Amino acid sequence: MVVIMATAFLFTGCGQKAGQSKKITVSTFGISTKEMKNDVVSPFEKLDNLDVKTQSGDSAARYTQIAHNPNNSIDVVELSQNNALSGNKKGLFQKINFNKLKNFKTLSHNQQKLAKETNSIPYTVNSMGIIYNSKKVGKITSWDQLWDKKFKGKIAIPDITTTFGPAMLYVASDHAKTDISKDNGKAGLKAMKELKPNVAKTYTQSSDLANMFKNGEIDVAVVGDFAVSMIQNSTPNMEYTVPTSGTYANYDTISIVKNSKNLNNDYKYIDYRLSEKTQTRAASTKSLNNAPVNNNVKLTSKDAKNKTYGDIAKRAKTIDFEYVNSQLKNWITEWNKIMNK
Repeated sequence: MVVIMATAFLFTGCGQKAGQSKKITVSTFGISTKEMKNDVVSPFEKLDNLDVKTQSGDSAARYTQIAHNPNNSIDVVELSQNNALSGNKKGLFQKINFNKLKNFKTLSHNQQKLAKETNSIPYTVNSMGIIYNSKKVGKITSWDQLWDKKFKGKIAIPDITTTFGPAMLYVASDHAKTDISKDNGKAGLKAMKELKPNVAKTYTQSSDLANMFKNGEIDVAVVGDFAVSMIQNSTPNMEYTVPTSGTYANYDTISIVKNSKNLNNDYKYIDYRLSEKTQTRAASTKSLNNAPVNNNVKLTSKDAKNKTYGDIAKRAKTIDFEYVNSQLKNWITEWNKIMNK
């Protein structure tokens, strides 16, 4: 069950012009909530004496909340790339005026193109890899090893409805040596059936993985790199690898919800999220572990570790989410038959 939490943080001081709203509600991911508060929310509040309320949870649940409740109180929402694409098509977002964002120019050409296609601003890029207890399973270097019988009942994978669920099906198609777009995922779903005995859990929140490792429920997990530091900080002997064959990337984005009444603060928040200072702070392994999109940010080797940055970014493949969305309903049905029966 996904839990949606709400937190409000108040500060006093000056900075807003008379008559302007001092409020903004941000819907964000439910992982590393303490770091999100300390390194993003609280510093932003102090800039203009703002009252920032946050709601947190996984991307799919929060997207559904906005889609089903047009009178929600959310101003800006941080979603996965796929949910942002769907939300824009459904008309859930306000049209963004990119000229109001001074830091928009720090994004790459492709990132700016994505922003215009989704009416959402990418603020970090992530990809998935394999995290595992090296003391128990030895060394893992490839995706194909997930199908090894020695991992029976010891693997956790993202559910098909999550950010990296479709990417897991892409990996399964690669394992079957089939281009997923050529057979609409049939070979991948067959490979998932072969993987099923090894899967102890299909998870919806990566924040659950730390406890699963700690309790010995799993020894291996396919996970987005944004969760790696959290797991490694709470559980010893955890190694993370991105196979040299490649990985699949996803951008997390910020959108302005259609009924927002705090537009001035919405633009301030987005620009702040893209700023060099915020992007550098959020990239720290002690913070959100967010790979930067601001091209002015240069990471230390320590902070670049376990991110979609440098060599890993170069071998991260993009996913055609237009195609994914056209197939997703059928994939979810077939996935549930295989993985959740």
